[in-house]
Amino acid sequence: MFVKAAKNEDRESVIDENLKKVFNETLEEGIPDRFKDLLSKLKQQESERGSEND
Repeated sequence: MFVKAAKNEDRESVIDENLKKVFNETLEEGIPDRFKDLLSKLKQQESERGSEND
């Protein structure tokens, strides 16, 4: 039982390390320009709608 539990812990540890690595790499990639442009357009639309309601 102990050997099997140790293998499971090792496997979980490797999975944890890989998930953290992928997550950190994704964070470092940043936001693509096309998404930044889309967010900018959406913010502009919201501000235009807000000024129409005033």
